[in-house]
Amino acid sequence: MAEKMELNEIEVWDGNQAAAQALRQAQVDVVAAYPITPSTPIVEGYGAFVANGYVDGEFVMVESEHAAMSGCVGAAAAGGRVATATSSQGFALMVEVLYQASGMRLPIVLTVVNRALASPLNVRGDHGDMYLGRDSGWIQIDAFNAQEAYDLTLCAFKIGEDINVRLPVMVHQDGFVTSHTAQNINPLSDDEAYAFIGDYKGVDEMLDFSKAVTYGAQTEEDWHYEHKARQHRALMDSYTVIDRVFEAFEKKTGRKYKRLEEYMMEDAEVAIVALGSTVETAILAAKQLREEEGIKAGVIAPRSFRPFPFNEIREALAGVKAVAALDRSCPMGAMGTLYNEIAGVMASMPAEQRPLLTNFIYGLGGRDFSVAEAKRIFREQKGHADVGHITTEIQQFSGLRGPKLGFYEAKRS
Repeated sequence: MAEKMELNEIEVWDGNQAAAQALRQAQVDVVAAYPITPSTPIVEGYGAFVANGYVDGEFVMVESEHAAMSGCVGAAAAGGRVATATSSQGFALMVEVLYQASGMRLPIVLTVVNRALASPLNVRGDHGDMYLGRDSGWIQIDAFNAQEAYDLTLCAFKIGEDINVRLPVMVHQDGFVTSHTAQNINPLSDDEAYAFIGDYKGVDEMLDFSKAVTYGAQTEEDWHYEHKARQHRALMDSYTVIDRVFEAFEKKTGRKYKRLEEYMMEDAEVAIVALGSTVETAILAAKQLREEEGIKAGVIAPRSFRPFPFNEIREALAGVKAVAALDRSCPMGAMGTLYNEIAGVMASMPAEQRPLLTNFIYGLGGRDFSVAEAKRIFREQKGHADVGHITTEIQQFSGLRGPKLGFYEAKRS
């Protein structure tokens, strides 16, 4: 029996410690990991909890991140509650096995501390690794601060393990900005947290020596198509369980989460769409612009990056005139990933309701994104809205030093 840890009503944790505490309170059976900056303290924390008797689990140190996710797949297939953590290059090395985990419908929880992908080598945060996993069949949930990293990790177990979902879940947080910034956290007690998640209930198809089953069978063209279509359907349908878990968490804690978070969007004429810690910067900028300049600015933030909140975004944008999609990842020859997601939503809107849409690439490799820059972007959108067309480049690299680099020119009417 694991020993309980006495927690204060308010703890001072950074995002990594918050995630590690959530793994402890979930009483994870196995964490297989190969630590990588800036996610290392999550698995170090879990390992310390095991060593000190606070978890009846196993910490398995492996030789690579590929092996870490492989170990998680084996442990989950055997019926364990399983989790791990990674970032950047480690995430990239895991990618092959991410598809195995989702295809086998194993509810592993992966806490991803977002960090830039090399080369050049960089340990600071951007969203290149988050976007790299977008088609891997995992549910992806985004935390904007340390409190949310704790809350959403608890929710991730309850979502992924639901019998109507049975899919792995990633919980993302920004490297260093969230993972290493200490904040006041309101945790649940150990008993409350475990009661919320519940005992892990495997299914009859889990590996059992007395009942032989096969995981990861070869299908080729005869059944592969149907398998992937059903997996996609399960991911799309998981939104009902996500909503239900968020509602249950609100009843327990008073903290409300939605698959699409909206801020000041009731009367917004211009908006920013963003992910991660940038959301709080954009909210502050929008508030100040409303008070100081009367610009009706708003912010929308997909909490659930997969399944993507398509319908909710369409409704949120219905009255908006101009939108900036902020991508914290280099698109390498295309428009940004979040931009393309928003453009896909807008394609389903009546032409007269579609806002003008521009793309800002920002914050690569941990470059700071300021309130002043968010204000500039809002003002630029206001200019587009006033004249009825985009007057600047449709894609811009925000905060780039050196000579101006032209990318996609706006089509002017």
